[in-house]
Amino acid sequence: MNKEIKLIALDLDGTLLNSSKEISKENRLAINAARQKGVHVVLTTGRPLIAIQPFLKTLEMLDFEDFSITFNGGLVQRNTGQILSKKSFSHDEILEIKELTSNLGIPCDVLSEEKVYMTKSKIDSQYDTLNKILTFIKVDFDQVPLDVVYNKIVSCTEKELLDVSLDKIPESYFDQFEIFKTQAKLLEFMPKGINKAYGLTQLINQLNLKPENVMAMGDEANDLSMISWAGYGVAMANAVPAVKEEARIISDLTNDQHAVAHIIEKYVL
Repeated sequence: MNKEIKLIALDLDGTLLNSSKEISKENRLAINAARQKGVHVVLTTGRPLIAIQPFLKTLEMLDFEDFSITFNGGLVQRNTGQILSKKSFSHDEILEIKELTSNLGIPCDVLSEEKVYMTKSKIDSQYDTLNKILTFIKVDFDQVPLDVVYNKIVSCTEKELLDVSLDKIPESYFDQFEIFKTQAKLLEFMPKGINKAYGLTQLINQLNLKPENVMAMGDEANDLSMISWAGYGVAMANAVPAVKEEARIISDLTNDQHAVAHIIEKYVL
């Protein structure tokens, strides 16, 4: 056992989950073995807590001393729901992003906790096909409530359109916001400085740990921050090239080959 590793941060899609969006028996058993040795295992995801409840239940990680990083670092929570750290958008910021997505001709969905305000756009959003647990509300943008927390904004449509649109976003928007793809068909916007590394930093400060005590595993652009920040950054074999470039460890296995279990068994147990 590598005693330096005291926390394992796991991305979901493309990392812990296989192509069927399930946690394999191999991954589940390896995670349980690490936890039995006192290692924290933390899901780090763009989803809200309610949307990952089935996975937390599968892993038996629903207690007060279990934690998750949700909304790509915008929320740090105990898995019982208590919020330890929170950062969100202002209304002016979501208005600015709505204007950008309208100009690009792509959807704009505003997430507030477990609710998704699907604002009227030139083309329909496909986000409701990815996260069926959430509550989806179709509205004109001016009907989005003013008195709610704006956790993040997503644009979900065909990969080709998103890729073209991403290239058209002015550099000034990247200076103001965190903008990245988390799946082939999903583009996400977060407040500036909010990413998975930010969320993990807030958590380890409470646990009296250091980045070198963290192993972070991922595959997509929104995992870059935590993989370069962690002492042990791990890229799946199916990771995008940018993630592999930042990773200290590159698995020979994909998310469909139980890569998480293999890495835990090799470096943690």
